[in-house]
Amino acid sequence: MRISPPRYPSLPAGIAAISLLACLITPVVFGRSFAVVTYNVENLFDADNVAVYDDYQPVNYTPAHLAVKIANIAKVLVRVNKGAGPEVAMFNEIELDQTPDSTVKDYDKWLASVAGTTADAMLAQSPLPAELAGLPSEAWLLKACADAGLTGYHVATTDERPGNHEDGRSLAIRNLVFSRFPITAVRSHPTPNARAILEVTLDVDGYPLTVFQNHWKSGAGDPETEVSRRENAKTLRGLIDGLLKADPNADFIIGGDLNSHYNQKQRYRAMRTTGINDILGAQGNELAIRGKDRDLYNLWFELPSDQRGSDIYKNEWGTLMHLILARGLFDQNGVQYEDDSFAVLKFSGLNADAFGRPNRWSRGKIPAGFSDHFPVYARFKTVDTNARDKWMPLNRPSTTEEGSGVVIPVVTSAVNLFATALKPADLPTGTDIRDGTYNGRIFLIEEPCYVNEKGHVKVKVGDLEYDVFSHNKDFRSALRERARTGAKLRFYGELGQFRGTWQFVLQDKNWLK
Repeated sequence: MRISPPRYPSLPAGIAAISLLACLITPVVFGRSFAVVTYNVENLFDADNVAVYDDYQPVNYTPAHLAVKIANIAKVLVRVNKGAGPEVAMFNEIELDQTPDSTVKDYDKWLASVAGTTADAMLAQSPLPAELAGLPSEAWLLKACADAGLTGYHVATTDERPGNHEDGRSLAIRNLVFSRFPITAVRSHPTPNARAILEVTLDVDGYPLTVFQNHWKSGAGDPETEVSRRENAKTLRGLIDGLLKADPNADFIIGGDLNSHYNQKQRYRAMRTTGINDILGAQGNELAIRGKDRDLYNLWFELPSDQRGSDIYKNEWGTLMHLILARGLFDQNGVQYEDDSFAVLKFSGLNADAFGRPNRWSRGKIPAGFSDHFPVYARFKTVDTNARDKWMPLNRPSTTEEGSGVVIPVVTSAVNLFATALKPADLPTGTDIRDGTYNGRIFLIEEPCYVNEKGHVKVKVGDLEYDVFSHNKDFRSALRERARTGAKLRFYGELGQFRGTWQFVLQDKNWLK
């Protein structure tokens, strides 16, 4: 583990005093309001040319890719707290450094040493100096945040080293926490076939708050991998049981990518025992945690069921990212949840495409995109009434413990989008639509199409070649037959990349005119 030396930063901009709320019995004393974000950033890798995944070897991944990646993560975080960023940011998929001896021992000192430059400028050097190539991913992310004005963070990581999981797969990524609050303890907890759980204790104005950042075994819909997720849940359940034994109202937050949906048990009926619902005990009855039988509340239940989604798989919304709260965050002492503050951080034209889907990271020759997950967010505050036996007032508390197994489909009807579609010829002279600005935008293309030797439909826009693609197999075949004639096609396409190839995606047959 590595912790930057604790220091108490000045109060960041965007943190405001909380209005006085009437409590059930005991009046609440004003306290600090702060934001917590958990974000799977989809593989943030460093620039040392040593990586487990082939996608991040030098032929596919360069310092220029890293520069775009960290800048884009910061662009999302800066949307929190009116530009000041979250007080606590919990990350998944940070590279487990395969050259771990190249590290930063004092992040404050290191940031001061590079204050006169930017991450962009540092990564533009060619060749990249050895002292920069060796920097771990979290150092680059910290610098990008500082460049965006997000400062005052301490850093905590797991103590994992390169090696293999129990199933033989290589350890490649890990969990990370940035905190503006002083870090008083960091613990790393191995769990089968998944990333070690990162436990970080924070000093929030004199009150202890523990955060657990998780990244459980992948494969949410697979009963076989659910075996590992049950073991991951057992690891976490044991940790929180220890806290609750010492203090039934302990303040802690469970965050991260659990590779499980909030309604896992209902969504996959064949899974008789699930990690998240049965073993961990995350549920949706906000009032039940006041009793003795339920001690965790999943914040997904704060949203209407049709708005619950942070990721997409097979054209269905999923809820793999979680913020799950302990009962102590609802009492009238220490750290307290701000009711109804839970939200999915998706911003149209930034990390969300024209349909509201994640604008995924793409490692093409011109890197672009953000992540295949939206981050989730909630606000908290401190209260100083010492009323551990009193509960905070709730506005429309959720009382549905399990939720339904209904799956929310991704809607890609573009009737309204066609009216705002872009025409390449109407853009300013010299515009490069592959610079990342236009990813996820809808274009109206009127050009001859053709089929290459691999059977892919192609179109040229200016001097550049693009794939023309549809996820519908039958429609894709019809497109191919039309393209073989060499005729000019008129179609609407969503601009994006797939494995480094730029493409226009037609969502259904109505996109071909």
